[in-house]
This record gives sequence, structure tokens and C-alpha cells, in this order.
Amino acid sequence: MVGLRGRAPKWDRFNHWAPGAAILVLLFSVFLLAAAALTDRSEIEPESVPAPSTEIAEDLAGIDDEARDADLALYDVIAARVAEGEPYHAVAVEEQRARSFPVRPGLAVRLPTLAYLTAWLGQDGMIVLAAGLALLTLLAWHRRLGDEPGGQEHRTIALLLLVIGGAMGLKPQYLVLHEVWAGLLLALSFGLHRPGKWMLAWLAAAAALAIREHALPFVCLMGAMALFRRDWREMAAWGVLVLLFLVGLGVHLVEVNQLISNADPASPSWLVFRGLGGWTANIALSSSLYLLPGVVAAPLALLPLLGWAGWKSDAGLFGLLLFAGYGVFFMLAGRDNNFYWALVVAPCWFMGLAFLPRAVRSLWNSARGH
Repeated sequence: MVGLRGRAPKWDRFNHWAPGAAILVLLFSVFLLAAAALTDRSEIEPESVPAPSTEIAEDLAGIDDEARDADLALYDVIAARVAEGEPYHAVAVEEQRARSFPVRPGLAVRLPTLAYLTAWLGQDGMIVLAAGLALLTLLAWHRRLGDEPGGQEHRTIALLLLVIGGAMGLKPQYLVLHEVWAGLLLALSFGLHRPGKWMLAWLAAAAALAIREHALPFVCLMGAMALFRRDWREMAAWGVLVLLFLVGLGVHLVEVNQLISNADPASPSWLVFRGLGGWTANIALSSSLYLLPGVVAAPLALLPLLGWAGWKSDAGLFGLLLFAGYGVFFMLAGRDNNFYWALVVAPCWFMGLAFLPRAVRSLWNSARGH
């Protein structure tokens, strides 16, 4: 049996673990999955607040409703008015105010990038662009999985899981959602990145950050990993991107603050500690897991992390840190009706399931001393 373990692939992180360590990981995993099932929040009605609209939860969850969701309709109108030549910030504040949507603080008003892009390309153009980006993402991951140890033999199932993870947000009616585009661009950036070869990944991440500030943790992690590798040039590039984003965000907030007053509706705090249920609900409601009962979907939402952890590679480590980090973010920030924030990470999230069977088997064998 020892000989068999010795021939296990080097990318199998858990194969050579000490029995005690493997047992601890298994026990922690079981505890976490049980806690997820017991704390599920995916079937809790979102609190009633002016915005974001609670209707989007019903829409994304597949309820048959011909009416355009209030949030989506808002973005449609803003893009249409921008296409007619009106200034974005004035239009966005006016439309949100007219619908009693919060405009305070300034972050309640989305960055203008997607509105301008939609205005320039139109709905058909955005569909073509989304399809092109999706194809590029698949090609990027096809190559990355071929380059990473252990990736090639899991490539087919991993790419299928990538398609499943991104399918929820890529419906044409959701292409006005900023999180959909940020998620697709971050998935592309993740697939393009290689240590020492990062320029294309930088450009894709920059585009994501220009659309939605929730891409910032991805960029910061890229910089931190470059620092860990002592790749000073790449680390500096990610640092420059953060600085450029902060400057752009500052300009955006100045524009918004010139148009609002204390009489305008304010957003409730986004710092709402929802715990593990907030994490699993975000993932479940932003993916095909919404089809399952919450008590089943919640633990399934966490299982990919064990697969990412078991894949000993640059991609596996980055994926584990990235998705665990966003999970903590979802536990601490965002109300129940902000679940669609998880669309920022949904495309690649479930790819970890491709490596899950090997991870579980290796942990079990290591725990038994085999």
C-alpha cells in the first residue's frame, strides 16, 4: 500500500498527509457541511428595502414572471438614455431617485462602464460580446488545464463545470447585471494567468474592475501571490491597477456626490453579518443549485473548496484562496437580497468539483494510514 501511495501524482495534495492531519481535515469538512445545511438562508425572504429589488431573487430563481425585474429595468432605462447622449451620472441618480432606489452613499450608484458599453453596442451587440468572452474563457481554461499538473486528465469535466457555473448569469435578460460581466472577465483572467505571463490576465481583470468594484479582492490576491513569488514586476502591475481603480472610483464618487443631498434615500448598511448561511445562500441562488432544497444546496455550495484544496498547483492554490476569501466576504457583507454578488465568482466556483473525488479518496486513505 505504501508503494501505491508513492506512485500517486504529485498534484494530489492530500495523498501523503499524516493520518492525524487527514482526519482533522475530514472532520472539519463534515462539520462545515453539516453547519451549512443547518444555517441555510436561501429560502429566507429578503428584507424589504428600496433597492436592490427583491424581485431579482424571484427572477433568478426561475419564477415565471413576464415583468422585467425592477433592477434590470433600471439599468435598461439608464443605458437607453445614455445612448441618446445624456450624461450617465445625472441619468443614474435621476432614475434611481424616481424609483425610490438609494443614491446614498455614492457606491449605491453603479460605475458607468457597463452603461456606456451597453449604449454603444446595444442588446444584440452585448449578446455577441458575451458569447465571444465566454468562448475565450473556455479556450483559456482549456489551455490552462493542459498546462497545470493534473489539469489535463480532469479537463473535460472541469470545462463542463465552467459552463454550468457561468450559464446562470449568461442569459440575455441578465446581461445588464454588472456582476455577470465582472464574473465572466475574472474567469477569463484566472484562465489566462500564468506566473511570469500575466499581461492578458491583467487586462481582463482591469475590465472587470472597471465594471464592478467587487472584482477588487481578485486583483489584490493576484498582487499578493505575485509578492509571494517575489515577482516584483507583476506585483507592481497589480498595485498600479488598484491605484488606477481608486482614482477612477474617486472621480465617480465626486460626480455622484455633486448630484445628491441628505434628502435622498440612503441605502441600508451592506455590512450585515449573515454568517455561513450568507455564503452558501449567495452561491446557491446564483447557480443551478437554486433548483434543490436549501438544506441540500447549502452544503453542495461548499464542496468545490475541498476539490480546489486537493489540487496542488498554482491554479488550485489560487482558486482555494480566492473562493474562500470571497466566501468570508459574503459572510460579512451584503444583505440577503444582494445574493447575486456571487455571480462575480460563480463561473469558476464549481470547477473544484472535478478534483473532489481524488481529494476525498486521498484524505480517506491517508486517514487510515494507507
